[in-house]
Amino acid sequence: MRIDRLELDFFRNYVHLDAVFDPSVNVIYGDNAQGKTNLLEAVAYLSGLSHRARYDRELIQFGVDHAFLKGQVFSRERDFVLEAELHRGARRVLRSNGVKLKNFAEMAGTFQSVLFCPEDLYLIREGAAARRKYLDDCICQLRPRYAQALSEYKRLHEHKTRILRDSEEKPSLLDTLDEFSLSMAKAGAVLIHYRAHFIKRLRQAAPAIHGDFSGGRERLNLRYETVSTVTDPEASPKDIFPQLLAHQESHRAAEIASRQCLSGPHKDDLVVEIDGQSAKSFASQGQTRTAALSLKLAAREIFQQDTGEYPVLLLDDVLSELDPRRQEFVLNRITGGQVFITCCEDDRLPAMLGGKVLQVRGGKLV
Repeated sequence: MRIDRLELDFFRNYVHLDAVFDPSVNVIYGDNAQGKTNLLEAVAYLSGLSHRARYDRELIQFGVDHAFLKGQVFSRERDFVLEAELHRGARRVLRSNGVKLKNFAEMAGTFQSVLFCPEDLYLIREGAAARRKYLDDCICQLRPRYAQALSEYKRLHEHKTRILRDSEEKPSLLDTLDEFSLSMAKAGAVLIHYRAHFIKRLRQAAPAIHGDFSGGRERLNLRYETVSTVTDPEASPKDIFPQLLAHQESHRAAEIASRQCLSGPHKDDLVVEIDGQSAKSFASQGQTRTAALSLKLAAREIFQQDTGEYPVLLLDDVLSELDPRRQEFVLNRITGGQVFITCCEDDRLPAMLGGKVLQVRGGKLV
């Protein structure tokens, strides 16, 4: 799996970009704030990921009403042309080989990427939302049904939150509360099922990577925490649904009193432990980085197992945060697929890795 060419118009700080990439390693270097991360963000966007922007309008250049992305991609032994038109005040338009797509999930089913950025080095230390996003980003690219359920769950959660928030002034809104809880339980059961199975596979892949990374000195363990009434998260959504609904019903009064959604997979967590202790609470800075890298590289292996191809690996200024031993470990682990690595101008990576070297300056390739 690879992206051979990328064209951008008015995306972030790129007025126009037309770049051709190497099928193996692409080193993108330049000073800070020149557009290195923006280029990787564009590649990630074409795989259904948007790690820095909550809304598409944030990706559009200031003073312009639209942006355009086009990628020539080779995936599943076929050539694809993926396009995204972004507009202020209007829905995005996505196409694959000229055919309009319904949503991000359809695009992610064609082209996958795994992104590792400096913020991910703190994936372990942050709250549960960061680890849920990691799970969501991975599973959405592999399971279209999950992506659809996640979109539906977020929509329902937003509506239910508004009902609870406004119910004191408009008590009649509570008449629709049970209907939203029912729909949320249906979508939530799908989320729990797929998260449990993905975490099961992470438990098979990540500890071995972490063990190699730490020289065999540390043991990584992963655990899924979800709604307490769900006895078997790996069961079918049909079996999970009544257990999830029962938990919501038992928290109905508390939700009305607090005016918050207290029950559901929007509170799930992926618990990371090192040598039996919570990594979030007790891990050192080096252990935190090792665990975060292990999760990302494990996801890459799972993608390869599912699709037969390595996803495009995007490493955004990550190696500069690591000591030489960890750098060497990562570089030895990323063979076999297309890789993009950003670094500063004085970095030695271009000489170390070969492939293609691209310099970015002021939103342009020079």
